[in-house]
Amino acid sequence: MEIPSIKLYNTKLPRALDMPSISLKEPSAEMPVFPPIVIPPSNLEAPVGVELEENNDEETAQTEQPSLRIPVIKIDLPLPTAEVVATATYAAVAAVATTTLATPFFNKIKKQVQKFLQKKVDKWKENRQKKKESLES
Repeated sequence: MEIPSIKLYNTKLPRALDMPSISLKEPSAEMPVFPPIVIPPSNLEAPVGVELEENNDEETAQTEQPSLRIPVIKIDLPLPTAEVVATATYAAVAAVATTTLATPFFNKIKKQVQKFLQKKVDKWKENRQKKKESLES
């Protein structure tokens, strides 16, 4: 048995194109320079003969949370800070104002939708009644 073969003709392929080389510049960048941070050691002490200043900023920054003392059962109830009360007040006023202003618009839309739907229901009932009458006669 003979194996089939394919006869290829001697064809010359075209030469490869000459591609110009692309010269790329080497990337460069400036490194950011940050000022050094000086962290004092934890065992830092004042030199002999130097008096330390009192730092009252920490005391004013850390105010105690207000509390309400109930005398009968002797319990201190913590009260919210002024910031929390102010934020809650702003949120409550915004919610009430939005509801007050939006209610008339929603009521008007609701009435129009109810009228539209009632007309559709009435028309459906009339058609149903007419069909019943036509079937009976």
